[in-house]
Amino acid sequence: MNFDWSFFWHYLLLPSGVFLHGLMLTVVISIVSQILGSVLGLAAAFARRARAKWLNLPARAYIWVMRGTPLLVQIVFIYTGFAAAQIFRFNDINLGFMVISGNVQAGIVALSLNEGAYMAEIIRAGIDAVDFGQTEAAKSLGMTHWMLMRRVVLPQTLRMILPTIGNQFNIMLKNSTLVSIIGVPELLLVTETINSATFRTFELYSVVALYFLMLTTIWGFVQHWIETRIAPARMPATVRPKGEILSFHPVAGEQ
Repeated sequence: MNFDWSFFWHYLLLPSGVFLHGLMLTVVISIVSQILGSVLGLAAAFARRARAKWLNLPARAYIWVMRGTPLLVQIVFIYTGFAAAQIFRFNDINLGFMVISGNVQAGIVALSLNEGAYMAEIIRAGIDAVDFGQTEAAKSLGMTHWMLMRRVVLPQTLRMILPTIGNQFNIMLKNSTLVSIIGVPELLLVTETINSATFRTFELYSVVALYFLMLTTIWGFVQHWIETRIAPARMPATVRPKGEILSFHPVAGEQ
């Protein structure tokens, strides 16, 4: 095997501007998609738990479809399929200081929709895991449904599902490579372009692997910091060992 160490170290330590742009785009797409997916997942989780069928059934169908089909198929379907069927075409958006290309928009939409389905089930499971006695006690104190969710259920749910959310973002970072199939110039597609000109396949993909390992490792430290910051936070309720609530306390900053 003829491994070019100088080429490897050059791209690892002194990457080109195109390579760095691909890296930055990977991070931006991952963060935006995770945020949108989490918001969509929260809405879908509430709809999934709703008694009204006009909310419950569409939420169930959305989760069923997005979790039951491959993400790669979803990306191609949303970008290419919709355009071919003349349903919707993603056009470039000019913000003045930057242009968001249609394929980047489609990639973010597909990743967000896919992530939203998984986040919906994660959040729903977290809500259902909160002790039922606490919700009953809160209702007996006169709390409305939304006040109960905001001050009692969701804070505890967040603490329980935070490690899972962190793992989902780790997966999102790696799944972002799939948008290269629709021509998004993220890290993988940029590497493939450079490889077609240099033919240093093993060296380049070794660099890409290390860069993704670096991203996921950095996120691991960030996730650990977030968990340690939230873990000692005061719970919104004082709870006895059997789950009986003694009293409710407002979350910091609330009256």
